[in-house]
Amino acid sequence: MAHPIPLDLPVRDPRVALQSRLQEAPAEHAEALLDAYEVVQGLHDAGVFDFLRGALESKNRVLDLAVGAVESQAPIRAIRNILLLMNMLGEIDPAVLKTFTQAGPQALKQMVRKPEPPGLWRLIKDFLWNQDFRHGLAAVNTMLETFGRSLSGADRADKKPAPNSKPG
Repeated sequence: MAHPIPLDLPVRDPRVALQSRLQEAPAEHAEALLDAYEVVQGLHDAGVFDFLRGALESKNRVLDLAVGAVESQAPIRAIRNILLLMNMLGEIDPAVLKTFTQAGPQALKQMVRKPEPPGLWRLIKDFLWNQDFRHGLAAVNTMLETFGRSLSGADRADKKPAPNSKPG
């Protein structure tokens, strides 16, 4: 009868393979290591490590401050307001916003060049014949109208009686 062939594999030590890779790493990754050393040195020079060390040493105090800040209403409102502003900016067409942001500095430059307020006749003349003035006035009027409509809608929602309340 046949006898099994004994298979004696040498025991592989994973530490030897890791040690070999570690010894070859500086040669293979010399440029990356030098860049990493420069970044670490920059962080050290800027005092980032001192800051982190201090934060670790006073971790309980930092945690208490963070929890205390979150418990108040102001940070919650600030985060909500930032989210609302981000949503508003996301709804604006970039071309329209570009027009608005370019018009602001131009208007300020004109105001600085002409520091005297315009006379009544100049305002009436602009109102009647200056198309750019009327266009801008219409834009402001539309903005105020939309804002007023939103406010009056919010007022109506606040004045509605609760479903379970009796009119009194």
